Parts: sequence; C-alpha cells; structure tokens
Amino acid sequence: MSKYSLAVDIGASSGRLILGHLENGKLKLDEIHRFENNIVQKGEHYCWDIEKLFNEIKAGIKKCNDLDIKPESIGIDTWAVDFVLLDENDHPLTDAVAYRDPRTDGMMEEVFKIIPKEKLYLETGIQFQKFNTIYQLYALKQKSPEVLEKAKSFLMIPEYFNFLLTGKKANEYTNATSTQLVNAFTKKWDHEILDQLGINNQMFQEIHPPKTVLGTLSEELISEVGFDMKVVLPATHDTGSAVISVPELKDTIYISSGTWSLIGVENRFPICVPKALEYNFTNEGGMDYRFRFLKNIMGLWMIQEVKRNYNDQYSFAELVNFAREEKEFSSIVNVDDDRFLKPENMVAEIQKYCEETNQQVPQTPGQIAKCVYESLVESYKQAINEIEEIFEKTFPKVNVIGGGCQNEMLNQLIADVTNKEVVAGPVEATAIGNIVSQLMALGEIEDITQARSIIKDSFEVKTYKPLLVKG
Repeated sequence: MSKYSLAVDIGASSGRLILGHLENGKLKLDEIHRFENNIVQKGEHYCWDIEKLFNEIKAGIKKCNDLDIKPESIGIDTWAVDFVLLDENDHPLTDAVAYRDPRTDGMMEEVFKIIPKEKLYLETGIQFQKFNTIYQLYALKQKSPEVLEKAKSFLMIPEYFNFLLTGKKANEYTNATSTQLVNAFTKKWDHEILDQLGINNQMFQEIHPPKTVLGTLSEELISEVGFDMKVVLPATHDTGSAVISVPELKDTIYISSGTWSLIGVENRFPICVPKALEYNFTNEGGMDYRFRFLKNIMGLWMIQEVKRNYNDQYSFAELVNFAREEKEFSSIVNVDDDRFLKPENMVAEIQKYCEETNQQVPQTPGQIAKCVYESLVESYKQAINEIEEIFEKTFPKVNVIGGGCQNEMLNQLIADVTNKEVVAGPVEATAIGNIVSQLMALGEIEDITQARSIIKDSFEVKTYKPLLVKG
C-alpha cells in the first residue's frame, strides 16, 4: 500500500495542499486544496493573515478525509525571512509583519554601524536585502523594544504552523539560514551577532535539518480533522524545497521562477569570497547541508502587480501575447531597484524609471509587460555571468522550475539572451521537493540522489534552444 504525504506549499500570492505518493517507481501528485494569500494592512504595518492561512491548512487536511485518504505525514513550506514571536504563554506578541513592510528602511545601514558588512557576510554568507530577518528584528529593537523583551520564542512562519499542529517548537535549517543570523560554517545560530545587536538569543530554538520528524498532531487537532499523521520538516523555505526538484544539477544553473526569481547553483560548501559579496550572492542552506549559492531577483511579482494595476482585466497569457506584439519596444529597468519592492503603482513606477533614464516610456499593457520580461532576463543574464566568473567555468544549461516555467515567451527569451539551452520544469517543484523530503523521512526514498532520479522519470520537461544569439 502506497504511503501518502501531504505537502502544504504557501507562496506570497497563493497556497495549496498537494497529496503525493509513489506508484510504480514514479511520483504522483494530486492537488486537493488551493487558496489565495495576500498581504493585508493591519494598523500601520503590512502583514500576513496567519489565522486565515492556518484555517486553510486545516480545511485542506479535512479534504483528505473526504477522499478517504489518510496521509502518513504532512510538511509545510513557505517563503522565508518572516516570523512570529511568542510570549511566555505561547501567544503571538505581534501580527506576522510581511517582508515588504517599510519598517526595515534604513535598518541595514544601522546594523553595519555595529557589525561591518564584510564581517557579517564572512560569518553568514547571506545576500544583503533590507527585509532579511536580522533587519526586521533590529527594527523591532529600535521601535518596539518592549516586544523583544517579552519574546520567549522565535518561530518562522512554517515553524509557527508546525507549532499549531503539534505543540512543539523547532527552527528548521534551510529557513533559518535566510535570517542572516546563522553561521554558515557551524550551521548554528550565531550568538556573537545576536549579542552584538542586543537580541536575546534564548528565544531561538534548536535548528533541525530537513527530514526531521517533529511529532504528531495534537489531540485537539486529531479530534478536529479526524486522523493523526506525522509532522515532518521538509526544506521549509520554499526555494529550498524547489531546488531538490531540479532533476540534474551537474553543469546546470537553476532559476526557481515565481513571485521571486532565485538563480544559482547547488554547492557543497559556502562561498563567502569578496567577489560573491561584491555581486551580492547568498549561501542559503539546502538538503543534507548543501548550499544554495544564488541571487534573489525581483521575479514575477512585477507582472503580478502590473496585472493588478490594470484591474485584472487581462490574464497573464494575454499580457504575454501583448508583449510578443511589441517587437519594436525595448526599454529596460533594473528589476532589483528597491522602488519595485512595493510601489503604490507598479505601472507608474516602471514608466517613471524609463523617463528618468531617458528611455522610451511604455504606454500600452504590451509595452509594460515586454519591459518587465526583458528586464528580468537581462538581470538573469548578469547573474549567470557573475556565477560563471566566480566558479571560473561555463554552465551550458539553465533549468527553470516553478510556476514561471510555464511562460514560454520568458523561457525562449532566457535561451536567446544567455545563448544557453533552457529546460523548463517541473512546474510543481516546491511541492515535489516537500513531498520527497517527507518520503525520505518515512523511508520510502533512500536519499536525494534517488529522489532526483524519481523526479526526472516522473515529470515531463520542455527544452528551449537559442534562436537569436545576442552579445
């Protein structure tokens, strides 16, 4: 009898619960529940509605009963960096403030006055982004020190959901590394950094690797959903789970394409050299203490916002078709400029950038969309060049995984601009990585090598060859 595992995969714009099991050596997936996720304003902050999200998780679990399937295990992955602080009674001290909230403006520079940038990178190997957890916590220390004083437990978003499921607290390795508070070499919380910033290091939990069985559901939850199952830690950072799903990583650069674009390679050790710091690459934790040497690029958030700014009157497919028709338009923006992180109006911000840089200002939806897609690919090309410079080798292939790999125009643009073969797929990379982590914990899959072999045999991919060679 096949063992089912249930992946809870929540991204910045949506979440879903997907059942997975092995059948004749192949991985089979069934999506059983999907829901929206949005940043909401609570008081003066942009926040996640974690109560709603947990109710959606429970709704998805209950649907397993409707299907007469009782999974052996459940694993949760989400975006990184955001967290919940609990008091001595395990009650949340604040709302779950989102990384796009402006509370971290200027905090990175304040931290550098205490810990030099170079030293922080040498210790953690993590890319400098103003919304990293370290700067969120320092913002709290500066603006609401009483909250940090009361905090007894620090849990990242998926870890908080695990606590609600089991009553047990644990930090997970792949997500913990995104905080810029974990030492890249010891793989533990860096108490020297925490002490220098005056942040209580007692609120952090022991860091556990993916494949850890955390426990089982609480009695209260068993009564509510109708059955028990093991709660397993996958790579709880969604990109960590997604990278597990890259079928072949030898001589391949991956792009995990979604709200964010994460572009990089898998490595056995952290690369904290000056050139990596200069190019602002990160060394995030991966399965079996591998490292995801990558750069975080703005991603499809920009086109999601464009769609919203046009009152959702055009589908993503229509925006792609409009962009294809704008053959003469070619303005480019720097997608990693902070102005695109959460502008009041993405379309207006793109137009303003083009005007300020003396480029043709996009007017139509097609011109705006083409500007976004071509700007993303220019950023990908630059990151690929930087990776090849640091590794002193050429990578002939790019594997695009995640929802963005369905955008055929974008895939072909990547092939043309980088002059590399592009492999697109699998689409459900994050859920797949989540599920195989659980199946490894359950003993159904031996290790990551076997997992990747199964993934390669289970899901079709599409290949794009360069049609236009650009300099």
